[in-house]
Amino acid sequence: MPSPSTTATKSVGGRGKTPKASKSISRSQKAGLQFPVGRVARFLKKGRYAQRVGSGSPVYLSAVLEYLAAELLELAGNAARDNKKNRIVPRHIQLAVRNDEELSKLLRSATIANGGVLPNIHQNLLPKKISQGKAEISSV
Repeated sequence: MPSPSTTATKSVGGRGKTPKASKSISRSQKAGLQFPVGRVARFLKKGRYAQRVGSGSPVYLSAVLEYLAAELLELAGNAARDNKKNRIVPRHIQLAVRNDEELSKLLRSATIANGGVLPNIHQNLLPKKISQGKAEISSV
């Protein structure tokens, strides 16, 4: 007769759970994402956008949000490096968004606090260049 300690550790036939399989794995880990799939699913359900929410919808939406965040952070990091800074501030995000055509179109109506504006001087306000012919006449 086997001792009670040996029967407790062994699974008895079927597809019993092994001790390693009992550790839960999140849906974000299953999808290979950093953004929280479960939280996005909860927001989709509580938002009442539809009566039912499919299992793939929050995964897809999380992946899209993660991609947009990564794209924005990359461009803002480049803007920070161009300004010789190590930290991304709202100004760098504003420069990144407004210099990128697609992100600018997406965030057209968004206001970024402390972002400022793109440096731009209208052509009519710039000093007029003196033409070569007039310079010779005035010097004589």
